[in-house]
Order: sequence, then structure tokens, then C-alpha cells
Amino acid sequence: LQPVAGQVQRHLPWFTIVFGLLLAAAGAWLLAGRRLPALAPKPRRAPKVTRSLPSMALFGMAYATASLGCTIAPFLAIVVSAFRTGSAGEGIALFAAYAAGMGLIVGAASLTVALTRTTAVTGLRRLGSITPRLGGGLLLLVGAYVAHYGWYEIRVRNNPRTSDPVINAAGAVQRTIADFLHATGAAVILVLFALLLLTMLVIRRRHARPASRTDGAPEHGPRRHGA
Repeated sequence: LQPVAGQVQRHLPWFTIVFGLLLAAAGAWLLAGRRLPALAPKPRRAPKVTRSLPSMALFGMAYATASLGCTIAPFLAIVVSAFRTGSAGEGIALFAAYAAGMGLIVGAASLTVALTRTTAVTGLRRLGSITPRLGGGLLLLVGAYVAHYGWYEIRVRNNPRTSDPVINAAGAVQRTIADFLHATGAAVILVLFALLLLTMLVIRRRHARPASRTDGAPEHGPRRHGA
């Protein structure tokens, strides 16, 4: 596995540069007030948004694939360490612990976004036509940073003493967040995850009760008038 990992990691910075430039180009296109071309014909009705397990799993797989440029080193280290353990059970336990830690943090963040989604969508709708331009500006900045990070990785490979103020500033922010999560501990994050999930279930039940009462309301027949 290690030779294959070395070959993959060697070419990832170039992929990161190309991917970042594509994001920046898409952001500039949106910032200019234009729309991105659709890969499929536009339906007459908006597709129904579902919360099915397959769709969530596919979203997670796509997110994980897109983040390989930053996470492939620790991920491959965990995989190789799992293969080097004394037994298959220990390797599986190590891999499961890594997945649980990553999933717990991403899950807590996803639940937070889900709970604030309605308020955020309402605020974005008020902006109207400005929203695509704001998204394009953000996409332009993200794409430029991703491309810059890929070029930084190539420079570091050629000269390990290479320093970059933009990357150093972003690294300082990441270290602050990582230190905070490490000091917080898995137990606190697990409790936060459980509270967010419980809050989401309570909100969902409250929204479901009026609908069930309306659906189950008896229909009143014609009134009888007395003589």
C-alpha cells in the first residue's frame, strides 16, 4: 500500500491546483451575474428533497473524496497502521475509532447547519438576486486558496523551508480549532451531538403534530335545520 500511497500523494498537489482554478473560475462566472450550465435539463417542478440514507451516504462519500487533498496523509497512516497491528480485530478497532472521531465532529457540524437551515434560507431569500453573486465571491476566494495551497505543497516538496503567510495564517486558525476540540474531549462533543439530535427530533415532532391533526380531522356533514 505504501508505494501506491506515495504515488498518489505526489500528484495530489497538481490535482488540487486544477480543482482550485476550476472553483475560482466558477466563482468568477457567478460573480459576473451569470449562471453555471446545467448538466441535466431543467425540470418543470423542483425535485423533492429527501432525507434517505442512500442520498446522505453518497453526499458523505463525495465530501470525503473532495477532502482527500488535506486528509489523505493521516488517513493512509491510519490504514497502514491498521494493517500492521497484531490482529485483524485490533486493525478494525483502530479504523473504526478514526471513523467515529471524524464522523462525530462532522455530524455535530451537520446537525448545527440543519437546525439553522430554515433561518439561513429565509435570510438568503431576502437578498434575492444578490445571493448568487455572494456565493460566487465566496467560491472565488475558496478556489484561489485551494489552488494556492496546492502550489504551496509543490514548493514545500522542493524546499522544506518554504514559508507562506497565507498558509501560516490558515494553519494558525486550524490549530486553534484543533486544540479547542482536543481540550474539549470526545465526551463533550458526544453530548453536544446527542443534544443537537434530540433537539432536531423534538422540532420534527412538533411540526408533525399539527399536520396529523389536520389530516385526521373529521369532515362535518350538512347541518340539519330544525322545524
